[in-house]
Amino acid sequence: QTTETPGFYSLFSPPFSSACEQPMESPRIVGGNNAENGAWPWQVSIREGSNHICGGSLIAESWVVSAAHCFNGNKSVYHVNLGEYQLQNPSENLVSVSIKEIYHHPSYTNISSSGDIALVELERAVSFNEVIRPICLPASSVEFPAGMECWVTGWGRSMAERDLGSLEAPKTLQEVQVPLIDRDTCNNLFNTSSYPDDPQGTDPIKQDMICAGYPEGEKDACQGDSGGPLVCKWDNAWLLAGVVSWGVECARPNRPGVYILLPPYADWIQGYLPQGRRRYGGQKGVWGYTPQKCPPSVQRSPSGTKKQPPLG
Repeated sequence: QTTETPGFYSLFSPPFSSACEQPMESPRIVGGNNAENGAWPWQVSIREGSNHICGGSLIAESWVVSAAHCFNGNKSVYHVNLGEYQLQNPSENLVSVSIKEIYHHPSYTNISSSGDIALVELERAVSFNEVIRPICLPASSVEFPAGMECWVTGWGRSMAERDLGSLEAPKTLQEVQVPLIDRDTCNNLFNTSSYPDDPQGTDPIKQDMICAGYPEGEKDACQGDSGGPLVCKWDNAWLLAGVVSWGVECARPNRPGVYILLPPYADWIQGYLPQGRRRYGGQKGVWGYTPQKCPPSVQRSPSGTKKQPPLG
């Protein structure tokens, strides 16, 4: 397990249609609400023994994206649960799969560093259904604009106070909508005032990171949400914009949650996936399971102001 400085959290909790999901209308994560069952079918629970420790996102039949800091032990101690909704009320659709391999990005060094992303290869492929489906991934050229309203989901703490925030039984998947904050603005927030557990130095938000939340706090990811998805609706598809990475406490003023961006790692991810899951030329800005299974209307950047170059 990781060791945590009190207040500075790694989001690590101690002891959507076709293959690329299309949106469902749905509006504890701090300040969030119970999600609808099956609303976020790519969400997985990373387990160490019987304990939920992190979230993750299904991107193919046998591949999950999560955070590198979630995995400190041998792969044999972890497994992945798919189709989860209420952790204390296992679903009949629950599928539990052991892990074949864990690939940390080589640039990762520690919590709050760049490269806090990992690819998890499952021991066997899973079948897609109403509550287990992968999410589309953005191409490396995609830029998510500041102010875009996106969603974070997970089973992490539901309150900012570390001693009061355990998610209440039956531990239902939480969702919260948060706007994206660009790197420069987020660094300015982090350079405003100080918390005892702030990371050392100034400008802690690196090139491969993005923030999401509000300057006043109140809505955020928290411990146990690490590795989970930050997703944005782009026309009629959901894209995995980021991976829950780190933060200072939870939902504090001037300390929005920090996420590893997916576009900088698109090529790295594609290098591991089977050929059928790799980028293709028929879609602009998006790649998914097959050309036919990402909605064809996804043709412009999230801001709607410019088209992305063809892929492939």
